[in-house]
Amino acid sequence: MVRDGYIYGLGLLAVAVVLAWATGSLAWCIAPVLLAAFFLWFFRDPRRSVPAGAGLIVSPGDGRVTETVAIATPEGPRQRISIFLSVFNVHVNRSPISGVLSRVHYQKGQYLNAMNPASAERNEQNIVTVRGEGIEVTFKQIAGLLARRIVFNLKEGDSVERGQRVGLIKFGSRVDVVVPAEAELRVKVGDRVMGGSSILAAIKGGERK
Repeated sequence: MVRDGYIYGLGLLAVAVVLAWATGSLAWCIAPVLLAAFFLWFFRDPRRSVPAGAGLIVSPGDGRVTETVAIATPEGPRQRISIFLSVFNVHVNRSPISGVLSRVHYQKGQYLNAMNPASAERNEQNIVTVRGEGIEVTFKQIAGLLARRIVFNLKEGDSVERGQRVGLIKFGSRVDVVVPAEAELRVKVGDRVMGGSSILAAIKGGERK
């Protein structure tokens, strides 16, 4: 359970108790109790089995793959995998590879629907680049129509392990993962993935030299 779940959930349960005491009726407790149950469920943080093996890139979040596309970047050609997280998905984010955080950049922006391709550039987002295992992978935590807060717990220079928890996006949102052009994709549009355990792509022959 993410700490926020306890804050929201227990806070609402306290409100329910106060309402019951002040009004003498349990009917006033129904709404805050239901909201408390929702927040305790939404901020769940299940354990995940992280795959082992050189050159594997795992999903940083739970959700549905909405796009896989070749893109041009200042560093050269890359592939981008987009994952939509609905309000029903686990929203804890994890590192796609082991390595060092070479860049962490927060960008203010709009709150377009996360299904809109334009959200990848125009929405509020946190851009994180991890270098390790002979490759470089960038992932974006992108706020959606409902999301109003991106949480990231680390800073540039920190080391991470593949599948390690690094933050979360509250409510509906999107995660984009930018991988090397030569990476072999292991997912397609429409696939459901799980953060930390689903393999998105792999570098043939393990680590890139």
